[in-house]
Amino acid sequence: MAIASPNTSTSAPASTSGQSYGAPLATVTTLFFMWGFLTCLNDILVPHLKSIFDLTYTKVMLIQFAFFGAYFIFSIPSAKIIDAIGYQRSMVVGLLTMGVGAFLFVPAASVPSYPLFLGALIVLAAGITCLQVAANPYVTILGKPETASSRLNLTQAFNSLGTFLAPFFGGLFILTTAPNMTEIRALAPDALQAFRVHEAATVKMPYVGLGIALVLLAIAIGSFKLPKIEHAQHPRGQKVNDSIWKHPNLIFGAIAIFVYVGAEVSIGSFLVNYFSQPEIGGLTEKVAASFVAFYWGGAMVGRFIGSALLQKMKTGGLLATCAVCAAGLVALSMLTTGHFAMYSIILVGFFNSIMFPSIFTLGVAELGPLTGDGSGIMIMAIVGGALIPVAQGWIADHIGIHHAFFLPVICYLYILFFALSGSKPNSERYGKA
Repeated sequence: MAIASPNTSTSAPASTSGQSYGAPLATVTTLFFMWGFLTCLNDILVPHLKSIFDLTYTKVMLIQFAFFGAYFIFSIPSAKIIDAIGYQRSMVVGLLTMGVGAFLFVPAASVPSYPLFLGALIVLAAGITCLQVAANPYVTILGKPETASSRLNLTQAFNSLGTFLAPFFGGLFILTTAPNMTEIRALAPDALQAFRVHEAATVKMPYVGLGIALVLLAIAIGSFKLPKIEHAQHPRGQKVNDSIWKHPNLIFGAIAIFVYVGAEVSIGSFLVNYFSQPEIGGLTEKVAASFVAFYWGGAMVGRFIGSALLQKMKTGGLLATCAVCAAGLVALSMLTTGHFAMYSIILVGFFNSIMFPSIFTLGVAELGPLTGDGSGIMIMAIVGGALIPVAQGWIADHIGIHHAFFLPVICYLYILFFALSGSKPNSERYGKA
């Protein structure tokens, strides 16, 4: 028996049953905070592991490659897990997997081994992938379709709260005084190993604490009675008379997610090193880490504001405005120096704010029972956060970090195209009811 088409199955709001979704929405919002916090800690790991293992920009960006590459590998399997066990249990699986990844930082730091750190990040990211594939579409369908963008922006604001707090946390517990790399390179092998063990040990306590918190959160989420949204789940053994490839907004949206995450992660990953440059800020790594928090804090503020604006504005129009502003600010930072270059690129975070939830909502519009599968495609596109930072790292090694930011500018220009044209769903493209 075929499932109703997406257009009919999503025409009625999920809230018509009279059920209040305030409590479930608040519960799921805690997940957004956790994965935002853990993702942004990578921006602290980048300069920390760069100095410990004396890595080039290209090699240290393997941190982001390993982390965001996991999205590409595990997104589609995560969508299948949702089909098999539902949204809520998939969230629990994601949290427990994240906990395992956090605990793996202990052996990685004990050796210490850069490949083991990358392995721990892959496991951690596998759990976040499962969580994202389940939680993002769950929020969009947990209420009226016309307020889906506003709702997802609100929950993503708490994701940004996590990214805002993480640099302070990482700067306090992980980053130590920046070593003199000339002196470190002159150390004897035994002394060098002792230095690496000492410096790597700073990640143990933070990640063990986070691992415990993730396990406790998994138990809490598993014990709540979250509502099931049947119309947006693909029942096993039943055929859906539709295909995700028949929805251009999903395909263009996946590319937009790819370039957006790539741009956001590239900028965030380089900020500590960027602000440490003499011609930009000349800051120490510890001080620079606190400025990174304002980049992510801008996204938090922007999402709270965006959630309100999207109650009255069209998602595509606001997304286009933010894309233009972000591209312009990055270009300004490239063309200037000093504090002006610093603050212009920090301000990009504010305009990044509504991009992910807006792109995601526009991309999965009108998918109906294919929502889970479409979410898998969209989350898989987060692999942009693995590839684009590595590309920018290679560029930075060759032309310098200051002017390597032209790559994010290109990314934001594509988002502008998506906002104005590529985001139109089939009902607008072909005049379907």
